[in-house]
Amino acid sequence: MHSLQPKQIKLKPEEVEKLTKELNISLTQLPKIRVSDLSLPKDCSVGDVLKIERKDDDGQTGVYYRVVVV
Repeated sequence: MHSLQPKQIKLKPEEVEKLTKELNISLTQLPKIRVSDLSLPKDCSVGDVLKIERKDDDGQTGVYYRVVVV
């Protein structure tokens, strides 16, 4: 992983369920990322949900979620 690439964590099914309940959304409402995206971890497949942690200029960490699609 490149030092400038944000940290990407594949969520477990129980974490995905907790996230959707907490945010009161369905998986189809999450932003999407293609399975062909080169930045994805090697073990990702269609339907997986990623937690992406990015640091901004102030050192704050922003958390984003994406669902892997075709």
